[in-house]
Amino acid sequence: MAIFCQKTTLGQQNQQLSPASSPTVENEDAANEESLNLDIHSMLQPAPEHAKFIDNDFYIWGASMIQDGNGVSHLLYSRWPRHMGHNAWVTHSEIAHAVADNPLGPYRHVDMALPNRGEHFWDGLCTHNPTVHSFNGKYYLYYMGNTGDGKVMQSLNWIHRNNQRIGVAVADSPSGPWKRFDKPLIDVSDDPDAPDAAVTSNPSICRRSDGTFVLVYKAVGKKHSPPGYGPVVHMVATSESPTGPFVKHDAPIFVREGDRFPGEDPYIWSQGHKLWAILKDNHGAFTDAGQSLVLFESLDGFDWKLAKHPLVSTLDVTWEHKGLQNLRHLERPQLWFEGGIPKVLFCAADEDNQREHSYNVHIPLQPNDSKP
Repeated sequence: MAIFCQKTTLGQQNQQLSPASSPTVENEDAANEESLNLDIHSMLQPAPEHAKFIDNDFYIWGASMIQDGNGVSHLLYSRWPRHMGHNAWVTHSEIAHAVADNPLGPYRHVDMALPNRGEHFWDGLCTHNPTVHSFNGKYYLYYMGNTGDGKVMQSLNWIHRNNQRIGVAVADSPSGPWKRFDKPLIDVSDDPDAPDAAVTSNPSICRRSDGTFVLVYKAVGKKHSPPGYGPVVHMVATSESPTGPFVKHDAPIFVREGDRFPGEDPYIWSQGHKLWAILKDNHGAFTDAGQSLVLFESLDGFDWKLAKHPLVSTLDVTWEHKGLQNLRHLERPQLWFEGGIPKVLFCAADEDNQREHSYNVHIPLQPNDSKP
């Protein structure tokens, strides 16, 4: 079941429009009482200057961090040559690997985690938008990949975009080596009427309290004209294993009636008996904050509602010594947790409409008492 969200003003508690039923929760009211009323916006702290990961020669985008057993922070991130322009992300992005002694950085590039491996592979020419996790002693790097003609274009290369699929790579260490697979983890559906008949991309995954893996992904259907196709929605797939097979569930989530593309880039996680998601609100579809990051919650991963404190961040970051900076884009949210508490918000950022450069910012979070 999908939930259709009405736009709310900040500070105004939203109404749940459809009841959620979860196999992991016996009593919904009890679960709501013991779950946290997260207010991530109130946890945002000024970022030190070294919490900005930038490279003059590369666009940097979409980072995810995990620590190893020695406390070293490993950042998996997208990068592509700056001289090619922003839209080369769809043709020449590769997932790179950097390390730091502190979760906030400074990070040092080490090597390529998922480099170009040849156009004959489904993900051979482009790997992008990573999210890394540890399950049962192994590391899993989820990403989207594609192949195509390799041509950098002023506009989007639609051949590469329409070859986007979701994959996973597995390693014994966040330093790799990463084992990739010859087939996508989440492929497009054969049914031309399916919501993901054209594209699958931008995975996010977590493990529910019942052990089931819930994967949320961006899907593009074929109801609209090529090459862009559409509509663009988000779907849910579930599995008993982090490497699948995954069962797709057809009902889109994070939708708003009458809006063709309200949000994207969800990052999901499990905390207590709830699932949470930070979503990029593309234009103020869910709150009155305009383009922003917003918080959703769910009891099962299928039915989602805006959280009690929906705003995560506007397009601003506060630096310790330079103060407030307004950004053009703040996207690809990812969290790092310490002791089950969110401690760092990782985001991709750029500063102008020309998108001449981009980088990652790492925003510290200070836990506070839950608000009533």
